[in-house]
Amino acid sequence: MVNLEENSMKKLFKLFLTATMVLGLGACSNSNGGSEEQTSLTIQFVPTNSDSVDATTAAFAEYMKNLLDMDVEVTVATDYTTIVEAMESGQVDVGIMPPAAYVQARSLDAATSILSSTLVDYDENEMPVEGTSVGTFKAEVITRADADISSWKDLEGKNVAYLSVTSASGYVYPVAEMKEAGVDIDSVNFTAINDVVSAIKAVISGQVDACFTFEGSRYVFNNVVTDDAGNPVDLFETTKAAILSEGDIPNDAIAVLPSMSDELKEKVKEAFLTMASDEEGLKIMSAWGHTGYVESDEAAYDTTAEYIEAAGE
Repeated sequence: MVNLEENSMKKLFKLFLTATMVLGLGACSNSNGGSEEQTSLTIQFVPTNSDSVDATTAAFAEYMKNLLDMDVEVTVATDYTTIVEAMESGQVDVGIMPPAAYVQARSLDAATSILSSTLVDYDENEMPVEGTSVGTFKAEVITRADADISSWKDLEGKNVAYLSVTSASGYVYPVAEMKEAGVDIDSVNFTAINDVVSAIKAVISGQVDACFTFEGSRYVFNNVVTDDAGNPVDLFETTKAAILSEGDIPNDAIAVLPSMSDELKEKVKEAFLTMASDEEGLKIMSAWGHTGYVESDEAAYDTTAEYIEAAGE
């Protein structure tokens, strides 16, 4: 874990807002772009569970190759920022992009959304509601079960883990709403932890008092988080979802390079819609927690842009 002083974190957040603009000055367009017929496609995604990355990547590449009848390479983003950089530099044709990352790429004219994902909804006990499919989710704050934390103000003076300044649920929405609630942000000791499992482990061990993540995290990772001896931890006994964001976060965007031909955009769009209609496709989609795809609502991503601005103030 890397502890960040508040001024350093602010600089990092500003870097998220502006750095890729500089990259664009020297970026080369994808060699498949332009007026020539495109014969291959590169897709990149940000994994929810890193344990299943290798199997997912191979299966996804083969699946899309069969649907699109063209060579397909699937790559994995190391974090939320790299997928923006990959789209902006033209190294990736299609990005399965978390909302804040998509907003950043969109602001650089590096990506346009052709679909948004749907997710399963969760009940008040944080259990998935069978048969549901929703277009938004909440940011969630996880604490130990016995922690006296139930509001944003309760985080003053606490040690809090965040995932990335470019993560909507893992930083942007919580920090924006903390500021709205009048929390003294300078009193909070923020710690950067790159993945949800490690962040939850830090909460359980007492290294931090709370962590920012996405709604449903305890259900998703209940069989993944282990103790020091490697035994599974029951997250519903050891932790609690102390706070949910007021704001609804739009789901991942399926985004393509703006330079992509209309014909290929439509083929890619139909391929993702097909995924949600058969067993093999649904199994692959589970790596991102997606249940299906719908037409994009750019206004929803506009709201995320407003949260990004508020968090960076």
